[in-house]
Amino acid sequence: MNKQIYMDEAERALLHTYNRFQIVLEKGEGVYLYDTDGKKYLDFAAGIAVQAFGYGKKEYNDALKAQIDKLCHTSNLFYNVPIINAAKRFLDISHMDRVFFTNSGAEAIEGAVKAAKKYAYTRDGHGGHEIISMNRSFHGRTIGALSVTGNAHYQEPFEPLMPGVRFADYNDLESVKKNVSEKTCAILLETVQGEGGIYPATEEFLNGIRTLCDENDILLILDEIQCGMGRTGYMFAWEKYGVKPDILTSAKALGCGAPVGAFAMTEKVAEKSLKPGDHGTTYGGNPFVGAAVDKVIELMVKENIPAHVQKVGAYLEEKLNALVEKYDFITERRGIGLMQGLVCEKPAAEITAEALKEGLIVISAGGNVLRMVPPLIIEEQHVDEMAEKLEKVFALF
Repeated sequence: MNKQIYMDEAERALLHTYNRFQIVLEKGEGVYLYDTDGKKYLDFAAGIAVQAFGYGKKEYNDALKAQIDKLCHTSNLFYNVPIINAAKRFLDISHMDRVFFTNSGAEAIEGAVKAAKKYAYTRDGHGGHEIISMNRSFHGRTIGALSVTGNAHYQEPFEPLMPGVRFADYNDLESVKKNVSEKTCAILLETVQGEGGIYPATEEFLNGIRTLCDENDILLILDEIQCGMGRTGYMFAWEKYGVKPDILTSAKALGCGAPVGAFAMTEKVAEKSLKPGDHGTTYGGNPFVGAAVDKVIELMVKENIPAHVQKVGAYLEEKLNALVEKYDFITERRGIGLMQGLVCEKPAAEITAEALKEGLIVISAGGNVLRMVPPLIIEEQHVDEMAEKLEKVFALF
């Protein structure tokens, strides 16, 4: 079928909440995607930081095929083996003590916020607590997740949102301190801001937040939905800083395409927060996604993906820095590992559209940033190919 027919049918049937690229993707192999016309694309978006192993990873596919033949869903009224195995692996790599599996990153944020509020409620014997989040942050599209997202553009059409949220400036410790009150129960931030424009936390800022939380019995919630699972060269980005959170959220590459998220916490938080009846999910943590998470973590550990990311990420940084030096309208590179952004003085959307014509998939962040979050298995040759394609695109501007 002609791709235009596919796209026309999609626009008639699907709610128009996305301005999609004008291609219809059909299959993937390694770090490449192919559309219905057979055109090949080097993928430097990975489904927005999801496809850590690219496409067609045999061990992953085999694990899901085997689980489909056994059992896909039971509800959380029963135990199931895959999610128990996945939980053990997740706690081992995250250094947390308890985990709850969700269907998405937004739901992981919802659960983390509820856990923090319940912790403070149990401690103080009353509600009315507040959360400090960051300007320029992004935590999801549900009403609760929007409420802690520091971007008025996303929030305004859906107000009034959840009350009791204050916003501070990222990487500005004094701004956070000014927002702390006796009502503050948690401080929420991305260890590396993604959608807001690829901003890593500074060591001074993250350590200062941890100290502030410890001094005031405030919970530190780190959102690692995009920057976690090996993407920065560490299994979780907080390890680079040595600043462990009280609550951690994860999703995206956690399932490598299977719809799953998680929020995890220390035993201290678990003892005083969510109890039977406080939280739940029908699909979350079912055997199918459990098999996916179990295999993803097994492969990441066995293949030492974080070490590979550090090596290839350093090479990517060199190539991107060279582009900054060469082109006046590219003003800065930001990022860690394989989570990188180029700050542009030209519309990022126009650049991504031209890149697509060259067979390169990159996406934007923060309006003026080219975001590169490729599969974690890329090699230096793929970085070279990406740079060559971008050079052709940049020459047009």
